[in-house]
Amino acid sequence: MLIPIKENVVTTNEKPEGEHINIPKHIAIIMDGNGRWAQAQGKVRAVGHKAGVNTLRAVVKAAINTNIQALTLFAFSSENWKRPQQEVSLLMDLFMFVLTKEVKRLHKSNIRFQVIGDLSSFSDKLQKNIVKSEKLTESNTGLVLSIAANYGGRWDIANAAKKLASKVINNDIALDDITEKSLHEQTCLADLPPLDLLIRTGGDFRISNFLLWQAAYAELYFTETLWPDFNEKQLALAINAFDQRERRFGKTGEQVQDSNE
Repeated sequence: MLIPIKENVVTTNEKPEGEHINIPKHIAIIMDGNGRWAQAQGKVRAVGHKAGVNTLRAVVKAAINTNIQALTLFAFSSENWKRPQQEVSLLMDLFMFVLTKEVKRLHKSNIRFQVIGDLSSFSDKLQKNIVKSEKLTESNTGLVLSIAANYGGRWDIANAAKKLASKVINNDIALDDITEKSLHEQTCLADLPPLDLLIRTGGDFRISNFLLWQAAYAELYFTETLWPDFNEKQLALAINAFDQRERRFGKTGEQVQDSNE
């Protein structure tokens, strides 16, 4: 079910006093609209990507304040290599900036940082910085911030299948040991809470090969707000919409209501 943003929808802070708020444990966001945001202002796309970093800071802070356990952000897809080389180079530079500057701030905030995706296509320097950043924050116990870079949902599933096939070949497991559970355990984010809410900014109504396995029962929320304009209020609107959904997981509405009583 697709629910567009409505300006009169109350935020999580505007709920009637005493009413339960169903806060998602794990939120993922497709951060779309940086280039269009810049072009609408007569500026080059690079300006939008830089503004997007500021939004990232604000959303991470809002997620912490809302007691979100895990936040996964789609920064660079496996298809984004097809973009103009100048834009790709800028995105790599911004990624390096986040790894060298922002991760220190994340560490001070007790955030565990990790990067998911096929990292083999990145430069050796970038890969070393990723490892360094993850190691710095690996013992932190707060929000888990996952950045999806050179990531694709199909790649994730295929990579998990490849790992299981290798285990079968090495006689570590039997063919019948391959189940949904064992496949899930080999996918990215398997150690995190199930994905509850998938948000896409920028006005498009698709998930663009992002977290295909993980999104099986996630609630989907699409907003026309471009990523640089997405803020704490916009996140609250998305969480409020999530709170109004009835999550049935294959059951009937009556069954869900009975189990909540």
